[in-house]
Amino acid sequence: MERFDVVVVGGGPAGATAALAALRRDRGTSVLVLDRAEFPRDKVCGDGIAPEALDVLEDLGVDRHGLTDGFAPVPRLRLTGPSGAVAERAMHRPAAVVPRLAFDARLLDAARTAGAVVRRSTVRHVAVRSGGVEVDGSVTAPVLVAADGAESVVRRSVGVPAPRPDQVAVALRGYAPEPPGQAGVQVVTTTAQRWPAYAWSFPLGDGRANVGYGELVSGGVTRAGLVEGLHRLLPGVRPEGLRAHRLPLSTGRPRLTDGRVLLTGDAAGLVNPLTGEGIYYAVLSGALAGAAAHRGPDAGAAYRRALSARLGRTLRHLTVASQLSRVPRVTDAAVRAAGRGQPVFDDVVRLGLADGRLTARTLAAAVRHL
Repeated sequence: MERFDVVVVGGGPAGATAALAALRRDRGTSVLVLDRAEFPRDKVCGDGIAPEALDVLEDLGVDRHGLTDGFAPVPRLRLTGPSGAVAERAMHRPAAVVPRLAFDARLLDAARTAGAVVRRSTVRHVAVRSGGVEVDGSVTAPVLVAADGAESVVRRSVGVPAPRPDQVAVALRGYAPEPPGQAGVQVVTTTAQRWPAYAWSFPLGDGRANVGYGELVSGGVTRAGLVEGLHRLLPGVRPEGLRAHRLPLSTGRPRLTDGRVLLTGDAAGLVNPLTGEGIYYAVLSGALAGAAAHRGPDAGAAYRRALSARLGRTLRHLTVASQLSRVPRVTDAAVRAAGRGQPVFDDVVRLGLADGRLTARTLAAAVRHL
């Protein structure tokens, strides 16, 4: 049986970042990354990458420009509320929109260059033993990082329950010609019909846009309903390659275990319940898990503490904000308030894309616009 210091299941942003963080702490660490896909591979996603996610990766020695090369930065965001209120402003820092086909492969290549061993393998079973974690009876390590997504095999193997339907969204995504006049602007359009639901159109800077629509599973979502919602909110857009994906939304309490198995990203339910954003939380949780992996049987507890210190308050604020947003007129008020002032707009963007807070300034402004 092969033995490594750290095994990472999943080669997406969370897994690649975990490998980078483990190697950053000690270049002598042996890290194995297992993924069922051959990279480059596509992944259903809005492709938007917050600058804070690139900050995390840059701190691990990854060239942010190499990750986004060929795709122009997107400096502006347009939000439309359920009743039609619009807020469009420059974001506090430009975002990036990079297809996951490119972004994930580039990030995994960075992990490989740093020293990680990357193999194509479909993981079917994980067993926690007294001295380590065993994967499919062929590989073992003192610590395993689970970065295998929303349908995580590792999560099921260690007995962590799947999220309830009201904690899961489904998003449909495709690519279409960039709509006229949308260059440099991310578009998010909400709707009171089948609330909470929204559509997006994010320009790639190469003449195309990533377009999609999502809503909660508990609303009785169907593929036909997703397609109808997309065309209703983005009229005239005719995307190709439509695919759907489940998003386990954060409840403010990540599904984590103590011990030798560290759940990250979608596997831990670390998806923003307001926006469905997951890449920032994937790379941050991956970085924290990789840094804690050297702790052996205490890795889980160390990772839990680190994640709580970095993200706990944000997740609690997101839980409150998502509950408030279930009332369409509250979302309308927040959009109107964001349109009236840059500081409130910045608060809303950071809460929706990274590690923001539900600030008193934003709450007061939203109340004034109810």
